[in-house]
Amino acid sequence: MNTRNNFRQAAGRVLQTDDVDQILSDCFFSDRAFEPTEAILPEQKPEHYKIICISLYNEDLSRLDEMVATLKKRGLTKASRSALIRFALSKVDLSLVPRGI
Repeated sequence: MNTRNNFRQAAGRVLQTDDVDQILSDCFFSDRAFEPTEAILPEQKPEHYKIICISLYNEDLSRLDEMVATLKKRGLTKASRSALIRFALSKVDLSLVPRGI
């Protein structure tokens, strides 16, 4: 029982009633809209890459996923669709690309 009382006293010192009431009234029970502070706003967007959307035929996507799965089975745990596409781009010989592409 003594330990429980010590815990309650310590919690009471850490969680001052006025502080808890202030936080609850400002954040949860306020009529005004929630306004995030700078500390929780998203950081600047990275400039070394961009997120894009591309279309692939279902069979190409299945093949890509099979390749990624094969690489992961080989121990390349960081293999992903985008990593494999980046690797393939680095190996493309533009002189071999057919005109009808």
